[in-house]
Amino acid sequence: MQIEEGAIVSGKVTGITDFGAFVELEDGKTGMVHISEVASGYVKDISEHLQLNQEVKAKVISVSDTGKISLSIKKLGSDKGEGSKQQNGRGKSSQKSGDSRSSAPRVWQGQKTEKPSGEKQSFEDMMASFKKMSDEKMSDLKRSDSKRGSVGYSRRGQK
Repeated sequence: MQIEEGAIVSGKVTGITDFGAFVELEDGKTGMVHISEVASGYVKDISEHLQLNQEVKAKVISVSDTGKISLSIKKLGSDKGEGSKQQNGRGKSSQKSGDSRSSAPRVWQGQKTEKPSGEKQSFEDMMASFKKMSDEKMSDLKRSDSKRGSVGYSRRGQK
């Protein structure tokens, strides 16, 4: 069986390293899933996502001239429109429920508050509002610093 770029393959995890996992494919060849291709979020420890002898499906992202096969579990999940949750050998989901880093990236959707007229605020309106609040807070901080005095920050020779 010829393995081509873009093909979906399945296999068994045969080795786990700090930089990725080796997967033995159905035809006896071995491919590697780099740690950056395991999940859509940041992966600090690959063992939290993959286990030895775990059956996985992956997408072939490249085949080098020397026969090295690069695989991606992350791209397979994004093609299906799903997250990259894989079941580990213990039957548990590999993603922690409270880990926000491994969920889909947050995308700015606009502010929930609306103008008095009922329409959503534009980005420029929100930036103007933020700048106004920031300026007010900075002036409050400067005012409170001047009330306390500049103890410890005197210039040399002046007391």
